[in-house]
Amino acid sequence: MSDPKTFRVTITVSGRVQGVGYRQFTAAEARRLGLDGYVKNVRDGRVEVRLEGARETIETAIGRLRIGPSSARVESVDVRWQDGTSGIRGFSVG
Repeated sequence: MSDPKTFRVTITVSGRVQGVGYRQFTAAEARRLGLDGYVKNVRDGRVEVRLEGARETIETAIGRLRIGPSSARVESVDVRWQDGTSGIRGFSVG
């Protein structure tokens, strides 16, 4: 059974988010906030982000992902909340 204070979210980010340092930006923010998960490019040009941790901390990260690095242009952010965790530890860039 997972910690009731731990949440998981899958985020899909659209716009000019590949080839502009968006994954590295995301990883730096997640690590700084102490979140677990991953970030990876999707074949259709979007970026997928999985975050696990405290809800408030995840919400802070989502706010930053809506802006992204200065070289990116974020058009939309789709957020899907889920209960519990998948057991991911650390944060990886794929």
